[in-house]
Amino acid sequence: MLGLRTFSQQGFFFVGGALTDRFGVRPVLLTGCLVRIAGFCTLATGQSLPGVLLGTVLTGFAAALFSPAVETGFAHAGRELEAAGTVTRAELFALDDVVSKVGSLAGPVLGAALLGVPFATTCFVAAGVFAVVLVANWRWAPRVDGMPRSTSVTAGWGAVLRNRRFLVFAALYSTLLLAYNQMYLALPVELVRATGSQRALGAMFVVAAVVTVLVQVPVARWARRRGARHALPAGFAVTALAFALVAAATVLPDPDLVPALAPAVGFVVVLHLGAALARPVARDLVPPLAGDRHVGAHYGVLASLGGVAVLVGSAVVGAVLEPGAVAPWVLLASVVAVSGAGLAALARRLGPPTGRA
Repeated sequence: MLGLRTFSQQGFFFVGGALTDRFGVRPVLLTGCLVRIAGFCTLATGQSLPGVLLGTVLTGFAAALFSPAVETGFAHAGRELEAAGTVTRAELFALDDVVSKVGSLAGPVLGAALLGVPFATTCFVAAGVFAVVLVANWRWAPRVDGMPRSTSVTAGWGAVLRNRRFLVFAALYSTLLLAYNQMYLALPVELVRATGSQRALGAMFVVAAVVTVLVQVPVARWARRRGARHALPAGFAVTALAFALVAAATVLPDPDLVPALAPAVGFVVVLHLGAALARPVARDLVPPLAGDRHVGAHYGVLASLGGVAVLVGSAVVGAVLEPGAVAPWVLLASVVAVSGAGLAALARRLGPPTGRA
């Protein structure tokens, strides 16, 4: 079920992006919220496997609709806020990361509180939460118009496929999502190596949230001042270092020299520092790379390529991942480092982000 939900989300981001370009931010964003509500209600009332499958697909596809719309809305709102001298677009993306991380921490806490209630009740509560989100977006979501009616929905995909510079950027950047996904795949294996169990995993996610809340905005401001040519490779270099730390810990001749949880904590902290450097600047680069046209389609394809990288990369890493194995950590560090070098070469041609969508 988790795989089906992930596929229905990551695999169809490019659809949501194209629809956002054609119909505008608000219609697609609100439709995504309605689909998510319908998905949770279907899960709550589903009494058979087909019903559960349908509800799972709907909840995933909803994100494929509203996530590119949100990205596009931030890009346009960020342009206006930056022009007004309120906040830069990169800093707005950083604030979005902070709020998302707080939500990812609060979500499991709320979910744990609902473990003792019937599943249907939990689903209806989730639908109620998104009903509130729907009303909030109806009231405050930016009004970004879509393309003329004569424009095909697929026009954005053609523009993306012709944009070779963006495709290179998206392919290289996708490894950052693969790296972040190791919080769910490789980190539990490291905890087993170090402590014999995964009991500390919840604490690691708390550490991740605290690091993001504390450093995301100030780090993004520094990165924005330095520009893409410095911030992107720096972010990827720091991310690669996170994997190198665990690789070094696994080959120490005397493991007692390092506290058991130190490599895992170091991995989480450094990984999120790298993401704090790279993510807002990279998201800020998408509108300039898109030439200010079909921005939603570009954001959608960027997310879908990240999903492909996670699917393929995790299969490769998972095949060699086991407690005490150094190869997967070295492999991930190398992939991220090579991507950072490629982005450095690309960013030298781009110059600093303009902040204009």
